[in-house]
This record gives sequence, C-alpha cells and structure tokens, in this order.
Amino acid sequence: MECNTVDVQHTASRDNTPNRRGFLALAAAAAAAGAAGALGGLPAFTASAAPLRPTASPMLSAADAAKNQLWWGAPGSAKSMIEQGLPVGNGRLGALASNDPAGELLMITDATLWTGGLNDKLQSDGQFPYGRDDFGSLTMLAELTVALPDHDLGNVNNYRRTLDLAQGLISTSYDISGVTYRRQIFASRPDDAIVLYFSQQGGGSYTGTVSLGGTHGESTTANSAGRYASFGASLANGLKYGAAVTAYSDTGRVRVDGTSIAFSGCKDLTVVVSGGTNYVPDAATKFRDPSLAPERLARTKVLNAAGHSVSTLLHTHVADFRAVFGQLDIDLGTSSAAQRELDTFERLRARHRDDIPDPELEAAYLQFGRYLMISGSRGSLPMGLQGPWLDGNDPDWMADYHTDVNLQMNYWMADRAGLSDCFDAFADYCLVQLPDWTEVTQRLFNDSANRYRNSSGKISGWTVAISTNPYGGGGWWWHPAGNAWICQSLFEHYEYTQDRAYLKKIYPLLKGAVQFWEARLITTTVTDASGTEREVLIADSDWSPEQGPLDAKGITYAQELVWNLFGNYRTATEALARDAAYRKTIDGLRARLYLPVVSPKTGWLEEWMSPDNLGETTHRHLSPLIGLFPGDRIRPDGSTPKDILDGATALLTARGMNSFGWANAWRSLCWARLKNAEKAYQLVVNNLKPSVNGSNGSAMNLFDIYEVETGRGIFQIEANFGTPAAMVEMLVYSRPGHVELLPALPAAWAASGSVSGVGVRGGFVADLSWKNGKVTRATLKSVGGRETTVVAGGASRKVSLKPGESVTLRGLG
Repeated sequence: MECNTVDVQHTASRDNTPNRRGFLALAAAAAAAGAAGALGGLPAFTASAAPLRPTASPMLSAADAAKNQLWWGAPGSAKSMIEQGLPVGNGRLGALASNDPAGELLMITDATLWTGGLNDKLQSDGQFPYGRDDFGSLTMLAELTVALPDHDLGNVNNYRRTLDLAQGLISTSYDISGVTYRRQIFASRPDDAIVLYFSQQGGGSYTGTVSLGGTHGESTTANSAGRYASFGASLANGLKYGAAVTAYSDTGRVRVDGTSIAFSGCKDLTVVVSGGTNYVPDAATKFRDPSLAPERLARTKVLNAAGHSVSTLLHTHVADFRAVFGQLDIDLGTSSAAQRELDTFERLRARHRDDIPDPELEAAYLQFGRYLMISGSRGSLPMGLQGPWLDGNDPDWMADYHTDVNLQMNYWMADRAGLSDCFDAFADYCLVQLPDWTEVTQRLFNDSANRYRNSSGKISGWTVAISTNPYGGGGWWWHPAGNAWICQSLFEHYEYTQDRAYLKKIYPLLKGAVQFWEARLITTTVTDASGTEREVLIADSDWSPEQGPLDAKGITYAQELVWNLFGNYRTATEALARDAAYRKTIDGLRARLYLPVVSPKTGWLEEWMSPDNLGETTHRHLSPLIGLFPGDRIRPDGSTPKDILDGATALLTARGMNSFGWANAWRSLCWARLKNAEKAYQLVVNNLKPSVNGSNGSAMNLFDIYEVETGRGIFQIEANFGTPAAMVEMLVYSRPGHVELLPALPAAWAASGSVSGVGVRGGFVADLSWKNGKVTRATLKSVGGRETTVVAGGASRKVSLKPGESVTLRGLG
C-alpha cells in the first residue's frame, strides 16, 4: 500500500553529510592523514610524506566516549593473549596488548609477513600442498616488552583497562602507594607506528627497560646515539622484514643498555615501535621490492614519530580513526544500572546466565566488530582467518584466506556498517592476485590429477583453491565455485556504492569468472514434477563445502553462485556499455541453468541433485542456502515459489541454532532475511556467550572462539564481522530498488532505538529511529543512487534523489 502520511524533505549535498566513498575528505581526516590518507591507503610498508597535524584536539569528551568503551578489571595473561590481550591496529600492523602493570607485552603482527610462495604444483591426489613452508602462513613480526619491576600486580589497587572503540585507544590505570599510573596504547595509521605512553599523577616515576625481539631467532641490535633498538632478517622465501623501537621522556634518564632501552626516574615515557616487510602487491615483481630495507625504514618511522609530542601523535591518530568510526552510530536501547556496573566479560557472563537482554552491550559488540575492521583492513592485505592478530607463529589453517565463506564473511559488514572504504583491501587483493590465479588455473585446473577438472577439456578464465595466500598461491582442494562467490562479494560492493570507476576496475575479475563457467558447464536432462523432460546446464563435479560426496554434479552451491554471477555480469556490461554480444551469450546460458528443487523425501531445498540428504543434517556450512544469503534469489516477498521458500526454511531449521560462531552468524543472517527476528536475535546471543575452556563463544576480549576439539579453541575472526552484519540486516534489508526498515526487529530492541549510516544497496545510506517497534523517522541519503522504494510497517514510498541529496520520511508506522 502507498503511505499517505510521509513528510518528504529534500536536502542538497551541502547538508554536511559525507559521501560514503569520500569520508577522508572530512577536515579531521585530511588533517590527520595528509598525503598518506588517499583512498585505499599505502599498499605496503613504504616511505610516506609526513602527515599533516590537526590544529585542534579531536578527542571525545569522557561522556561521549563512554558509549563506545569496553572495560576490564584485570590485565591479560601473557599465556593467553589471543583471548585476553586487547587488539590495536593501523590497517597493516596489529598488536595484542596485555596491560600488565609490571610488564606491558605487545605481540605484533604485520599482515604481509607470510611464509611460503606461489605453491603452483598439484599433488598426486589433486590437492595443492598445504603447509607452512609451501603454501605458507601468516606469522608474527615481533614482541615488545616494557618491564616495570616495581609495579608488581600484588601492589596494585583500582586496576582498570579500557578499549575505546571510537578513538582506537587502549587505556590502563592503577594505583600504587597513593600514585595513579596511566598508560595509553594506539596504532597510528598516519605515523605508521604503535605508540605507548606512560604517565602518572601523584609524584611517581617509571624505571625499567624496553625490549624488542623477533619471533624467528633474529638478533636485536641497539644504537646509543639514536637511542633505538632494531632487527632485520629474511624469511626462507626471501621476504625481508624488520622492526624498530625508540623511547623518550621529558624527565628522568633514557639510554641504550646492551640490546634494550633502559629508563629511570621518568615521570612520563613514550615508546614508539614500527616495522614491516618488503612485500608489494604486484605479481610481476613476485610480490617483493628488493630495494626496500624494512629495518632501516622502521628506524626512520619511529624516529620521525619521536620528533613529536605524544599529544600530537595521539591527536593525529584519533582524528584519522574517528573520521572512519563515526560513519555509523547505533542505539539499541538502555541497559540497566546493574549491567553497566559490570566489566565487559562479567556482562557477557551475566547475559548468558540470566538471559536478560543487554542492549548497550549488544550495540557495543557491533561496534567492536567495526573497530576490528578499521584496525585491520586499511591500506594493506585483507583480513584472513585471524586478521592481523596472532599470539604465535603457527596459527590454525595458517590464518589464511578461505574462499568458501570465511574471507567473504569478513567483508559482509563493511558496506552495511559504514565502512565501505575498508572493503578496498579485499578488492585490491583480488585484482593483484588475478594474473597468477589466471595463469595457474589455465595451466593446472584441467590437470589429470584434479578431480574437479572440466570433463569437456575446455578451460578459460580463472578460479581459486579453497585456501589462498598473498603470493597468488592456492592450498588444499581446488574450489571451482570460489571465483563466483568472490565476484558476488565484489559486485555487491558496487551495488552499495554505485561507483562505476570501481566497477570498471573489477570487470576483468567478473569476466574471467564468467569465462571459466562458460567452459565448465555441462548439459544434462532433468524431469520436472509433471514428467516433462528438459535439458539444463549444471556445474561439473564439485564438493559442497565442506561435506558430502566429493564428486557431485549440479550442487546447489555452484548453481546459485553461477546464476548470480551471470546476472551480475549482465548488470556490469550494461552499466559500462561493453561486451553486448558476449552478454547475450551469457544470458542464454543463464536461462538454461538448473536451479534447485525441494526434496520430496526431506522437504528441504536439495543440497545435491538428489532427494537424499548426503551429508550432516546440522553441518556448519549453509552452502545450499546461498541463494537466501548472501544471494537474494530466495526471499519472502511473494517473488519466490512457496515450495522453494518453505524448503529453504525447513533446511535452515534442520541445520540448528548452535554451531561455530561464524556458522551462527550466517544462520542469523538467513533468519533475518526470512524476517524471523527472534531466531536471528537468538543466534546473536549465542555468539555472545562466554567461551569456557575453548568452547564456542566470545573470549574475555570479545574475540570469537572456534572449538577445534574438546578443551581447545582458537580465534577465528569472521564471526566478529558476520554477527554485526546480521544485526544490521535485522534493522535494514535492501536490494537495488528496494529498502525495508526494521524487517526483523527483535523484542529486545523494540522499545526504542536508532541507527545512522547504514549502507543500502542501490547507492544510499539510511538513518532511522523507532519506538515500540515502529519507525518514527527515516532519512535516506544518496551516494550515487537515484531511485528506490522504502518500505516500513506495511507502508511504502517511492523515492527519487540526485547524488548528494537526502529525503526524510516520517509517519511510516
């Protein structure tokens, strides 16, 4: 029905609302980032122009900052940093901080410090090698320790550490003998360094040592004249790396002592550490810059930063960080005073124990996911299974880029949650890898060892393995449909931004994937319910991730992804006015694609072209439901045949409500698409339960823990992004030409709330507020979109805007 009570107000682009693709034009960001802050950031650990400095303090007031703060009443244990250390990052460097009064420990990772290489040989079983030496692994860069022997935890009172999500800042405070000691830690993107600042109030001072060590047997050297320590080395694959640290104080004494930096009698102390590798995103140079000397560059960066006061460094960092974080704000309701009194991990425990909603904690969990993305995905490689946060050199699955859901899930949140520019790391990675992906595909995919080779003997385009690394290499099995899923994520980013320059950039990826599937599809005959036979196109032999028969044809996973790929390719060719003749060819193939049916035995949407369930009923992957999410072919709006919708719902129900964190997040997104608010919400709550002895759930520091086996859990980051994506999807659903407000609002958030900065497919950004489950006000801003229909509470309104304009809708009910 048409809504007759909508108040429409158009506002030109001078309304001071930033364009999503241009948020770095904000004055604060421009001041902070300077020449290094261009879209996409620096591609590697390289020299850069000095950042411009903000002329006024960008710091939030204590009251404003409190909304987005997490806090704990105890430090992290050095023996459990992945679960207790607090994360900081500047998009390339990441670190876990212990915040121990007697010894601050930072475990530092560079996103480009990877072992291995191209790994372009198949084993006799058709798999790529998958080890740390051949395929390779993300590995740690360094450990930094600031030892304070007089600050033993047993002498400490009033300990508290805080993670300020909005400002990218860790703060620690405690009292010893009437003196309050404070420290702050932040990872600055403009200065490309991690900064630690120690201060006090009450007449105290600091005495101790700063030690920097590698994690691969490197030798640290120190320079007394420059007052720094550093190391440099090369991995077995030839990748150079290095790190450096310096320290300075306005009081007391700071000097080099052996390979460490000693300090004594300092009322304040600033420590600056940086490092990196000579990795460059260029397949033509084998991903190396041989002229780059990482150790020397690291020394230059820390000494340049040390030429400024810590206040200047902090303000520069905060101006840069806030410009990104501030793109989205969310209020899911008010928590109780008793809940607010608890520290973050105690709130998790109470939420699980008492089963009482804690809307402020839930909103903070969403913002924690955004904090991690800003910290881990700007100007470098994308985030793999752990992002840039390791506590050792042997992460499970090498902390790689899994292409059968994990890499994609990491970026479902970006456009939805006001972080479109953080998606660039994913897109740039794919573009850089494309030459090697194409060459390896055309040389090896049809190798006789590959069980998934094309039975036609034809080969074209590119695809990937289940695991990929930053050297163009693959690991484990070939993953034929992985190219289509990667392209779906890449194309969806265009749907949010309507950026044709970006679409032109990714077009070779889209076309190469289409060409691969044109060569791969095979013809078979199916019989429909009426007994009519028809010829259809299906995918050649494949594995429905990661279960069931290894060699099944026409798996639902591949059929849905290829159907989406061909449709997205059509849109891209029309938008770019190119390849019209080839588009018609692909349109013809798409019209002949087999699409899944409902099993008469199970009542579920079939995962294989079989009425039988050939896998685990409660399997973690939702591969056959990819047409529900992240695809959009199956939806509860009358456009999907009822039997297909019912079959998808039945299959989702059978998969269950308790799984690994990332699997719960995917389930939540699917239930949100089906508008089942309470099930979608319950899965969010399931991911918030505290992890105990490695069980599935959230660790003390909110990292998602994946239970590998009884008593052993590991950190996998995608649930920290997939769960916030589900929360946003519960509040706003969109596809090009259509946006629905509060499609799956749970009772826990219904009383009142608001969200601003939500991405809308079709090129818009939505702000909305609600009360008693009904929208009270909504604003839609164009960032490239022109027309869409807004739906809320059964009412709808067609909206036409020019880029930069906005419209405010009231009385939607």
